[in-house]
Amino acid sequence: MTFALSEIALSQPEVEADLKQLETWTNDFNALMTRLAPRFKRAELRERVKDHLQGLFSSAECKNSWQLAEQLGQSTLYGIQHLLGRAQWSADAVRDDLQTYVNEALGDPEAVFVVDETGFLKKGDHSAGVQPQYSGTAHQVKNCQIGVFLGYAARDGC
Repeated sequence: MTFALSEIALSQPEVEADLKQLETWTNDFNALMTRLAPRFKRAELRERVKDHLQGLFSSAECKNSWQLAEQLGQSTLYGIQHLLGRAQWSADAVRDDLQTYVNEALGDPEAVFVVDETGFLKKGDHSAGVQPQYSGTAHQVKNCQIGVFLGYAARDGC
């Protein structure tokens, strides 16, 4: 099925709102990258961090190294593996910078942390942590990975 451009029913205000939201997100992302940049001494590493985060925010169905590399147009996963496994940077310092950023952007005395445990159903057993265990997603014991996530929820966002 094909559609002519004249059949798309987006109003000018809707398009402008979407563009404004994209501009705001881009500016916020670039500000965060500027804040984190001193934690990564080499320019190539800073670019890799930026690419990796954009990959995580992308529409890629799976967020493993192969799919992220593919989403980013890279022919191998070595750059991502280097960033996560061998590059020199302080995860504690980045965590502290992110905590400060979240407090500045969303700081709210009524905010709450949200902890969620989620099961990722798996067909094989080659991924880390896969074993038969109870999954709330399946409501039964299944072959899966369990991920625990911590989020920050405030009036202005999460």
